[in-house]
Amino acid sequence: MSVRNAILGLLAQKSRHGYELHSAFSMVVGGAAWDVKPAQIYTTLERLEESGLVETKSDLGEGREPDRRIYAITNNGREVLKDWFNDGVPTEHQRDEFYVKLMIGLVSREADPARIIQTQRARLFQELHDATTQRDKYDPHVELAQILLVDKAIMHLEADLRWLDMIEMRLETIKDQPIPEPEIRKRGRPKKIDAGSTYPPPAEK
Repeated sequence: MSVRNAILGLLAQKSRHGYELHSAFSMVVGGAAWDVKPAQIYTTLERLEESGLVETKSDLGEGREPDRRIYAITNNGREVLKDWFNDGVPTEHQRDEFYVKLMIGLVSREADPARIIQTQRARLFQELHDATTQRDKYDPHVELAQILLVDKAIMHLEADLRWLDMIEMRLETIKDQPIPEPEIRKRGRPKKIDAGSTYPPPAEK
């Protein structure tokens, strides 16, 4: 969804070739932060064109190769883009792989939960170091947008580290709590009613 709307936004700025869109996307959002392959750009453009959100224009008269298509946003595309800007963006914080790993470790007893936390903490510290190093390489005079994006990643990593500390302090309490178990439903067909019985029972006279 984000790539689709980003393409619409770049086309709202000006009409572009598919390759130019890929380059513009990488420059604006940062290729390292969100790697999008050229094939994904072209596939998305095809879907946008099928939906009537973009259209192709002739390349003749612009001094470029005539067999390359230029994409332009349509009025419907601008309406979709407007809706995207006016709406909030959902987060995926509750779909966390580490959380799943920790819970499965507790349930299965095949791993030490404390060790799982220690391993994750070491990884987060390494990612935090890498992100800080990357941020310090940017020039704040011309690359402030990239700095802001990395700062967001750093803040998330710091929050995750604090969250691990909280889990570690409550780990023994979690272990003492009952493990959730699914409700087991009986399988098979319902019992047959005796042929000599009547159901529903006859009404009283």
